Amino acid sequence: MPATTTPTTTTTLRPSSPPAYAPVTAAGRTLLAPASAPGAPRCGLLLPTFDPLRSGGPPQVVAAARLCEELGFDVAWIGDHLGCTAPGLDAPACLAAAAAVTERISLGFSVMLLGRRQPAWAAKQLATIDALSGGGRLLLGVGVGDESPQELAATGVPVSQRDARLDEALSVLGDLLTGRAVSHDGPTLRLDVPALEPAMSAPPPIYVGGRGEAAIRRAARFGDMWLPMWLSPERLAERSARLAELAAERGRSCPGTALLVAVRVDDNAAGGRAKAEAHVWSQYRTSLETVQRWTLLGSIDAVVDRLNAYLDGGVQELALMALGDDILQQYERLAEVRVRLASRPGAALEASR
Repeated sequence: MPATTTPTTTTTLRPSSPPAYAPVTAAGRTLLAPASAPGAPRCGLLLPTFDPLRSGGPPQVVAAARLCEELGFDVAWIGDHLGCTAPGLDAPACLAAAAAVTERISLGFSVMLLGRRQPAWAAKQLATIDALSGGGRLLLGVGVGDESPQELAATGVPVSQRDARLDEALSVLGDLLTGRAVSHDGPTLRLDVPALEPAMSAPPPIYVGGRGEAAIRRAARFGDMWLPMWLSPERLAERSARLAELAAERGRSCPGTALLVAVRVDDNAAGGRAKAEAHVWSQYRTSLETVQRWTLLGSIDAVVDRLNAYLDGGVQELALMALGDDILQQYERLAEVRVRLASRPGAALEASR
């Protein structure tokens, strides 16, 4: 039967205004540059919530979140899996920890597997992170995730329902987050949820992950941003054109484009490649050769050149996933990449428009 919500007024998933930049002081550290100015691409880092190389030891999530903010990045991103080939911490708990030790930086899921979660509990977690952050810093990336049989079995979601269940969850999420009761009886979800408190004043910006047709359609319907991975600049431009077409059919403005990029900045070509190869295999069970054309390896100059090609093609925001067993050191090198991108030709022109 058709899905309904109570009351009938629905909440549009829309972005709240990003917080203005305020310098963060840190003993012994000077910011290389303020967070991205108007016209410059927004840059974020994935926090090390997974341990693909099984190094063990205390988690680095809190230290990484602090460093991400101190270095002037715009977003701290966190991936979400119940179980995969690499040991991983719970994503909402890690983002809550990051919220508690930062003040300015946005906090994002890259991406939350919303369709594999009970939507009311997910809404409670998201509203809690928003409250702990002081409000207005949450970014919600969503996606269907991969087809890992173990993870699908653990969450109880058939692979045939992955897309439909995520779309249904997104259709009611705005009401759940903003304190409206929800009664919903749909093909894959049944919900009878009272108004949840505390409520958010507005839903967070929605970043839709994925690069296939279903993800593009989802971004056109629900997204404020599209967040793919493993795409060339040329293919990304083609898919962006398709996104604009689908958004226009719905009478919506075309979502912006963000890009998740795996990267290792290393002047030692052989050593850097070996570290990246070990990381990719351990986390994705795929060879570096399979994804090398979309993976950035090399010097700062080489990485900046590759990222500029994406920015020239219309990418507005970058989420950088550092590869290797020295993630915090990679953050330091990626900070220089961020500064170089912020001063790229054209940034000042965009800021003046």
